[in-house]
Amino acid sequence: MPFLSTTLARVKPSPTIAVTTLAGELKAKGMDVIGLGAGEPDFDTPQNIKDAAVAAIAAGKTKYTAPDGIPELKQAICDKLKRDNGLDYTPAQVSVGTGGKQTLYNALIATLNDGDEVIIPAPYWVSYPDMVLLGGGTPVTVEATLDNNFKITADQLEAAITPKTKWFIFNSPSNPTGAGYSRAELKELTDVLLRHPHVWIMTDDMYEHLAYDGFEFATPAEVEPQLYDRTLTCNGVSKAYAMTGWRIGYAAGPEEIIKAMRKVQSQSTSNPCSISQWAAVEALNGTQDFLEPNNVMFKRRRDLVLDALGKIDGITCPTPEGAFYVYPNIAGLIGKTTPKGVLIDNDETFAKALLEDTGVAVVFGAAFGLSPNFRISYATSDENLKEACKRLASFCDGLS
Repeated sequence: MPFLSTTLARVKPSPTIAVTTLAGELKAKGMDVIGLGAGEPDFDTPQNIKDAAVAAIAAGKTKYTAPDGIPELKQAICDKLKRDNGLDYTPAQVSVGTGGKQTLYNALIATLNDGDEVIIPAPYWVSYPDMVLLGGGTPVTVEATLDNNFKITADQLEAAITPKTKWFIFNSPSNPTGAGYSRAELKELTDVLLRHPHVWIMTDDMYEHLAYDGFEFATPAEVEPQLYDRTLTCNGVSKAYAMTGWRIGYAAGPEEIIKAMRKVQSQSTSNPCSISQWAAVEALNGTQDFLEPNNVMFKRRRDLVLDALGKIDGITCPTPEGAFYVYPNIAGLIGKTTPKGVLIDNDETFAKALLEDTGVAVVFGAAFGLSPNFRISYATSDENLKEACKRLASFCDGLS
C-alpha cells in the first residue's frame, strides 16, 4: 500500500525550483548572481501600513479572528470594490485568505469534482493547473500567442468550452507576460461566457493597480454585470502595496461559494494573521498616493528592459500593459550553441546556461505553459537591470 496520497501524484514539483536552487548554489560559491525571478516589488511596505500593524500589536489585536477575516477588513474590501470597480458586495460575500493563492485554492477545492474542466489561458501563473489537479479537476489550457500579445481570443475561448467546463480562470494584467485586456477585448470574452451559463469565472486581479501607458484595468463582472452571479472576483494587497510577506488575499462572490470557501479554510489554516489583517485595512482605506509614483518607476524599468531586449538578435518581446514582467520569446535562439558547447534546445536549457555563464537568473517559459520564452521580473533596481541586460546581450551575442 503506497504511503503517499495518490492525489499528490497528480501534480508536479514547482518547475522553478531547479533554477532557484542552482542560483542559490552559485551565489554561495561566490558568483555575482542577479535575480530577475522574484514576483514581488522591491519597494518597502508603505509606512502608514506598517504603523497600522504596530498599532494593532500595541492594542492587543493578536488573537484568533473569524476564519475568513475580520469584519473591518471585509468592509474595507467591499468599499474598495465599489470605489475602484463599481461592484456592490456585502461583507457576507467576502472571504479573506492567507494570500491570493489560498483564496484561489479554497475556491477550487470547494467546487471541483472529478471530471470538471477549468479553462486556463497560457502562459499562466505556475500554480493554476496544479491547484486544479489537486482539486480533482482537469486543467484545459488555451495558448495565447505572441502574435496576439499573449492574449486569447473569443474564438479560442468558445472552442475550449465543453459541457464539463466549470471555471474559466482569468488573469489581467498577467503573470508572467504583463499583458492586459482592454475593456473591449474583455467584452468579447464575456459575450462568449454569457452564452454558456454553466461556466463560472474566477478572476485574478492581483496586478490591478500596476498599469502603464494609459491602460485602464477592468474586471469581468464590471464589464458584464450579467456575469456577477457566477463570478468570483479575487485580489489582494501583495503587489500594489508591496505586502507579499504579509499574506493577505481576498475574494468576493456569491454567498454560496464564500460559505464553502470558509468551510475549507476553517478546517485547514483558519484565520489569516490578525496583524496582517489590520495592516490590510489601512492599505485599502488609507492613502493611495504612493501607487502612481511606484508605477512611474516600474514603467521606467519596463522601458529600460524592453529597449535592451529590442537590440538582441533572436529575441522578440511585446510591450506589456501592466504588472512587472516581460516575457521574451527566444525562437530565434533555439538550436544555437554556447561557447561551452551547450545546445540551446529549449527555454529551460537557455535559462540554466544563462545563469551558469553570466549569473543572471530568469524563469524559463515552460514553467508557465508556453515556450520558447523566459520571464524577467523588473521589480529590482535600475542598476541591477542594466547590468543583467548587459550580461544577457553578451550571452546571446556569444551563441553560434
